[in-house]
Amino acid sequence: MESSNILFAFALTLFAGLSTGIGSAIGFFAKRTNTKFLSLALGFSAGVMIYVSFVEILSKARTSIAEETGFITGSWVTAAGFFGGILLIAIIDKVIPS
Repeated sequence: MESSNILFAFALTLFAGLSTGIGSAIGFFAKRTNTKFLSLALGFSAGVMIYVSFVEILSKARTSIAEETGFITGSWVTAAGFFGGILLIAIIDKVIPS
């Protein structure tokens, strides 16, 4: 059982590495740069990375807060903290000139 987990993890790592190599080879050998596609692809990959990080952090925050305040209150406090952060960033974006 242990060796199958190791092989599965190795296969996933190998797949990720090969995907990166194939993508960079396509970019390297392309005749011209398609900036519209590049901006779309970078925006998508950034969004995926932010989402993965956010889901991981949010669940840990809810668990930690729920241990102190209870499950319902912890969930509400976590949601309020998330939307409060969005509001704070929006205020900062409006106040600080570009």
